[in-house]
Amino acid sequence: MTRRPRRVVPAIIVALLLGAAAVLVAVSLIQRLTGAREWVSYDAVADRLHATSWSSGWVLGAGIVVAVLGLALLAAAALPGKPVLLALEPGDGIDAGIARRSLRHALTDAAGGVDGLDKARVRLRRGKIQVTGHTHHTVEQTAQDVGQAVATRLERIKPAHVPRLRTSLRTIGHGGAQ
Repeated sequence: MTRRPRRVVPAIIVALLLGAAAVLVAVSLIQRLTGAREWVSYDAVADRLHATSWSSGWVLGAGIVVAVLGLALLAAAALPGKPVLLALEPGDGIDAGIARRSLRHALTDAAGGVDGLDKARVRLRRGKIQVTGHTHHTVEQTAQDVGQAVATRLERIKPAHVPRLRTSLRTIGHGGAQ
């Protein structure tokens, strides 16, 4: 039930570029047919293109730019993005999921409830949960408490795949973070 993001931004960019090109061609054609002064003169564009040779640096540069943009758009369409929805353990024949953002907030809340931990921050990575923060107590004991609190919350949420937990804490002295 892992739901991946839709590729809306690349699709909008391509649609806007193609739409702008279509409008420019349509306006230029209408102006040419009605005899009005053209924004983009077909004759000027045609003369410029006929005067340019295939071995020109401009042609090579434009070809490279178009090829790189095309490959970037293909990569954006083909490569999977971060999951938007993470699957939970199936129960009673029902598929369910939790949004990454909701899971991150729930785990941040669980870690923030640990005594002595300040500025808890949770990052969800592929197959890993990383908790960072500052503590007034010993790092080892607070890290163990944070791990227990996050593990307890994960047991309540019951994701289908339980990621590894990694904690990175810093002690805070009297003068601030150390």
